[in-house]
Amino acid sequence: MKLVIHGKNIEITDAIREYVHQKIEKAVSHFQNITNEVDVHLSVARNPRISPKQAAEVTIFANGSVIRAEESSENLYASIDLVADKIARQLRKYKERKQDKKTQAQPTNEVVVPQPVVADLIGDRTPELPQEVVRTKYFSMPPMTVAEALEQLQLVGHDFYMFRNAESGEINVIYERNHGGYGVIQPRNNNGHTHHTNGKNGKVAVNMVMPEKSHSR
Repeated sequence: MKLVIHGKNIEITDAIREYVHQKIEKAVSHFQNITNEVDVHLSVARNPRISPKQAAEVTIFANGSVIRAEESSENLYASIDLVADKIARQLRKYKERKQDKKTQAQPTNEVVVPQPVVADLIGDRTPELPQEVVRTKYFSMPPMTVAEALEQLQLVGHDFYMFRNAESGEINVIYERNHGGYGVIQPRNNNGHTHHTNGKNGKVAVNMVMPEKSHSR
């Protein structure tokens, strides 16, 4: 298993490195057969308004899936302890889901309900990127179904997940809605069809996804 440690606004000392190896390797020890790489990102916020200031983020690449956990506190070692416990729980859920899929060959309960297409999400505003790019991430994007993307969303712990739709080949975004359930953002052209974009004039279709009932959430 490959374990990589990064730091932001902090020096990764031998003591910190040893502690990370001790805690994270223990957390994933029962899941090494499905774990390919572990990425640990430690950071300290310089802004005095940010509290807690010491953050530990763990990203695990497991057989094509990405599992993520993040914790913060006033003490870096405490943050490492918290994130180690959290990532162990995430791995346990992931393994249980994989086992359930193998032992229970049953159709999914997920229902995709089409919603009215939003004509224009931007209006008269001009989309702009932030002046300063804080962090850039690169990751593989294998084709997957909406159900698989929903599972990935729940594993990474974000409120949205970008994926390549296996049916259309287009880049979609699945996100957690404020009032419950999940939504899927898909590109469409001016004639109302999805699966194709039309440059800057492309529109966006928004669908609602009802989450699959499971014992993991």
